[in-house]
Amino acid sequence: MKKIIAVAAALVAAFGLGTAGAQDKKVRISIGTGGTAGVYYPLGGGLAAVLSKHLPSVEATAEVTGGSVANLQLIGGGKSELGFTMADIAWDAYNGLSKFKDNKVGVRALVVFYPNRMQVVTVEGKGIEKVTDLKGKRVASGSPGSGTEVMTMRMLEAFGLDPDKDVIRERLSLSEGVNALKDGKVDAVTWVGGVPTPGLTDLAATPGKTIRLLDHGDAADGMRKKYGPLYVKNKILANAYPGQTKDSSNVDVWNLIVVPEAADENLVYQITKTMFEKKDELVRVHKDAAFLSLDNQLTGGSPIPFHPGALKYFKERGLKVN
Repeated sequence: MKKIIAVAAALVAAFGLGTAGAQDKKVRISIGTGGTAGVYYPLGGGLAAVLSKHLPSVEATAEVTGGSVANLQLIGGGKSELGFTMADIAWDAYNGLSKFKDNKVGVRALVVFYPNRMQVVTVEGKGIEKVTDLKGKRVASGSPGSGTEVMTMRMLEAFGLDPDKDVIRERLSLSEGVNALKDGKVDAVTWVGGVPTPGLTDLAATPGKTIRLLDHGDAADGMRKKYGPLYVKNKILANAYPGQTKDSSNVDVWNLIVVPEAADENLVYQITKTMFEKKDELVRVHKDAAFLSLDNQLTGGSPIPFHPGALKYFKERGLKVN
């Protein structure tokens, strides 16, 4: 019981509700990430290591989760202090839309991190050349509670496919989906994450399998019209994965790190400052961390307001903040 009380006091202190005495205790921070085969988890682990190393009062831990939706639900339930999320899912949570209908989350942006790249993946020999060829096929569309699942359904709709009737959706994590594709149990895998993603690199390196990324960038316009200005058409360059010899068009959405609205301003300021000052350590974990820049913070990457602690740091660095 004493241990539980001590931990609770530390967390309460970190997020602005504790007494002066509680401020001296070690602050334990849980970072909601994603599955182990994606990019959120290793980057979250890298972030936890950086914060624990450079902020002596902080002990941060990366947690395996279902992804963006789950991370925002954890923040809304007071069970997580930081979370990785796609910008579109943060928008839904902030406004009480889609999976957060009638259950808004008091959430604020800490940083705009890196662009999340949607990837629609199959292998040669399946007879699948384009997204509309997925009609009647088995598609691993992301685990329950993931931003991948939400974005997959929106992408399929933009191509005129009913995600609940025209494809057989298997709600699998990336690692489960990759294994199912290797074993011939599904015909394609959708994923929204950094490039390269470890699980897809593993698939591409499998003997006897040649990876194919399906063009789907044309879905961006339809997705923007229905769900807001959150999606942009981009492309994944050739050779991002072994055996992937051609560029492919895709849809991007920015990744954010978010915190509870009530998070302590000074703690959020210190976390934000540490991320920018120790960015090189994060880049060593995954190259997409190189996208973390001041230029990307206040230029439309986040559809939700920034936390005052983050804005304090941005002002110090000369950004014009309203």
